[in-house]
Amino acid sequence: MAHHRNRRSAQMSRESADALARGLGWFSIALGAVEVFGGKGVARWLGMEQNEKLLRAYGVREIMTGVGILASRDPTPWIWGRVAGDALDLATLGKGLADPNAERDRVIMATGAVAGVTVLDIICANALTGQPPQSRQLRWDYSDRSGLPKPAMQMRGAASDFQAPRDMRIPDALRPYTQPQGNEFPRPSM
Repeated sequence: MAHHRNRRSAQMSRESADALARGLGWFSIALGAVEVFGGKGVARWLGMEQNEKLLRAYGVREIMTGVGILASRDPTPWIWGRVAGDALDLATLGKGLADPNAERDRVIMATGAVAGVTVLDIICANALTGQPPQSRQLRWDYSDRSGLPKPAMQMRGAASDFQAPRDMRIPDALRPYTQPQGNEFPRPSM
């Protein structure tokens, strides 16, 4: 009985970790978009204008990581990628703290925000590591549909009385057996 309860709590933990990973994936995409499209403003706000291109590159990394998290069956490696990216972000902000031109209070605030997200990333990565990925159910299941207006058995032979119009050019191999075969229609000249 206790084994069943532990197994169930581990499964719930994986479900929670998957939900957190999806949230972090969307967060990555949003943050990356801000860094890519507003890199100049973010760099100016931090007083780190010389790092504008680096911030934009970090934004591209964030977007790619977010898409990877949301698109993969197992987001674990992508979440660990976020942890590595957070280390780069913290190193860049740490360098900004030593820069006399940087807005020190704002860099400290950004460092705190990145550190908080880093904690979430590490918690999520640890929860996902070593646990099998959940099989995500498809939103829409079309496996029971054929695309036919009636069941397949009722559709069999429904087009057997089809007659191709006289002016329709049809290759001989595709012409119905009920029509005469041969060159009764002129072929296009090449």
